[in-house]
Amino acid sequence: MDWVETLVVVVHVVIAVALVGLVLIQQGKGADAGAAFGGGASQTVFGSQGSGSFLTRFTTLLAVVFFVTSFSLAIFAKQRAEVAGEAGIPVVQESSSAAPADTAADNGEAAASEAEGGESDLPELE
Repeated sequence: MDWVETLVVVVHVVIAVALVGLVLIQQGKGADAGAAFGGGASQTVFGSQGSGSFLTRFTTLLAVVFFVTSFSLAIFAKQRAEVAGEAGIPVVQESSSAAPADTAADNGEAAASEAEGGESDLPELE
């Protein structure tokens, strides 16, 4: 299962870099006016309509794959957390309602004995 997770991480990183590159390549909406002054649209690689629709569709496709890989990585992380919980890592459990009262009484007695001059595990401040 580790090789699948590694593959998803590699695909995720490659798509992230490709998305950044595609977004930087695309022209903004205001670039059409600048292209009118000497930018021959018929000489482009993508035709007279420009690269807008192709790059937009490809960016959308990469974004969808990016979200799918993100969701997959979240599922892998959840499964690892569940396995770690079953591997003996301590889990906080709720105690009964009588236990907090007992510990509070014990803490009160300990504070009273320390106030009377009893020994403490904490170092004294100078």
